[in-house]
Amino acid sequence: MIRFSFNKPGQGIIAGRQIAATAMVFCILLSACSSGKRSASSTGALHDIVLKLPPGQDNPRNSEGSFVTLKDGRILFVYSRYTGINSGDHAPAYLAGRYSSDGGKTWTAQDVKIVDREGGMNVMSVSLLRLKNGTIALFYLRKNSTVDCIPVVRFSDDEAKTWSAPVDCITDQQGYFVLNNDRVIQLADGRLMLAVAKHSSPSDSKWLEKGALFAYYSDDNGRTWTAGQQVPTPAGIITQEPGLVALKDGRVMMYIRASGGSQYVSYSKDRGAGWSTAVPFNLKSPVSPATIERIPSTGDLLAVWNNNDGSVAAIKGKRTPLTVAVSKDDGKSWIHIKNLEADPDGWYCYTAIHFYKKNVLLAYCAGSQKTKTHLSVTDISRFPLTDLYKF
Repeated sequence: MIRFSFNKPGQGIIAGRQIAATAMVFCILLSACSSGKRSASSTGALHDIVLKLPPGQDNPRNSEGSFVTLKDGRILFVYSRYTGINSGDHAPAYLAGRYSSDGGKTWTAQDVKIVDREGGMNVMSVSLLRLKNGTIALFYLRKNSTVDCIPVVRFSDDEAKTWSAPVDCITDQQGYFVLNNDRVIQLADGRLMLAVAKHSSPSDSKWLEKGALFAYYSDDNGRTWTAGQQVPTPAGIITQEPGLVALKDGRVMMYIRASGGSQYVSYSKDRGAGWSTAVPFNLKSPVSPATIERIPSTGDLLAVWNNNDGSVAAIKGKRTPLTVAVSKDDGKSWIHIKNLEADPDGWYCYTAIHFYKKNVLLAYCAGSQKTKTHLSVTDISRFPLTDLYKF
């Protein structure tokens, strides 16, 4: 097995020629598979697409969801279901849910409305989290305008049958804040944390591609929230869509969608109050979000991202392939690197990760560039956890 180690900031994982070769093999394998199974790499590992949510009439987009396991063993997946004819980020949408009673193998055929459309535009970007006190927290963005979008949270004490009134997570400033789906974490001591990028404010309505990055934290199970210091970021680098993962040494790592050819990272030694200057990370990617979570049963990190360093002209800047990798040293190096999806026409992003017993569920946007369904299609993939450690 080849071990890819990255001690220098910005060093890549897989060279461009390897990406192209993997993509070519992947296309061949995809055409040979049937019954919903597709090959995850040239080594032959398979994953199942267990649910596909394509657009339809009065439903131009389905995207950006999250999972939670209920006490009766069912899995709930909640996502943004758009209505009307416009699939843009500001189009009307509500939060819809699907259930699985067999560990994610099959799913209910009809949507259940979880949260109706609120605000002037929509609700989107769901994060579900089972809190240490047993309550289920449902985070999402309530979008009123291009200068008014903040994360809010609702709580359920009856296993997602009913939800509390929404609580605003940002009250110290106003503006358009982006919290990606499946991004809220709870530390071992109970502190809740979320990371956001601020792109505009009512006092200055100009939209800034480079988001100002903040982490907010709560020590009362999400009822009130405090802002950490703004994350220092280098000039000339676009920073967007941050996520968080707790490290074994007590630090919290913020991983950041960025320009410059890779993800960027910042670290907090004080549970989110202060942050180091963001630097290039060892996950090469276009300007596209990654997702990193800890695997409960092994303690390793799982990364899902677009392993695309831009060296292959056909996919330069594109959100393909969709790659998974494991780290046993909290992100210093990555092993077991394999492409889950590698269609050059694909558009894979906004992943949600869920671990259920001995299996992994991944939900992600899986549209087509040619048909312009980029973010309109969401797939849920399921595979054994042991497959992450093969090859």
